[in-house]
Amino acid sequence: MSAQLMIVEDDTRVRTSLRLAMEDEGYVVAEAERAEAALDQVRDFGVPDVMIVDLMLGGMDGYTCIREVRRDHDVPIIVVSARDDTHDVVAALEAGADDFVTKPFEVKELTARIRALRRRTRNSADRDITELVLDAAPDRRLILCPERGSLRLDGRDVHLTLTEFRLLCELAQNDSLVLSRQVLLDKIWDRGFFGDERIVDVHVRRLRTKIERDAADPRLIVTVRGLGYRLDVQA
Repeated sequence: MSAQLMIVEDDTRVRTSLRLAMEDEGYVVAEAERAEAALDQVRDFGVPDVMIVDLMLGGMDGYTCIREVRRDHDVPIIVVSARDDTHDVVAALEAGADDFVTKPFEVKELTARIRALRRRTRNSADRDITELVLDAAPDRRLILCPERGSLRLDGRDVHLTLTEFRLLCELAQNDSLVLSRQVLLDKIWDRGFFGDERIVDVHVRRLRTKIERDAADPRLIVTVRGLGYRLDVQA
């Protein structure tokens, strides 16, 4: 069955060009001019395999659309926008986007990023470790199980996006080793030279808010200045 892709874009020419390009790639494409219509489609017809979302839309903006989708779904989301300053990129990623592509762009680049996201979706459960206790404190036992695709805090599931989960698994499988931002880009985003290190920093920050006792003073995911990030298990 062909993969389902949704384009949320208010510029008719851009939306049509994207639809034709994605159909040439074999996707079944749904279109929405406004975020509200996209959310209705998700509710009424189910979650697509990938979403492409513009930021500047009539009515509800792209940031809000992404946050609404992220409340219940882990669908890979790529932002396509003419806005490219650091604030816009960071805000989109913090809203829950997995990737950010700046207009104008090459279709080949966008399709490469979509393929990378879908590979991560298919291979999201790494099986090198079956269960790892990240924090053994009695009052906040934190257990990662890559094989089941779960993270539990005191017996309750912690909701992570696919990217956050993959990032945590990669750090956990290299416990106590420093991984550079570029290494994490290559491992998690699968695209090497396409990488923007801001993507790593934003997802680390989001992950910290969900697993650290104090995200402002992280003890699990530690920044090693000038080198990258390291996971320190709290035994």
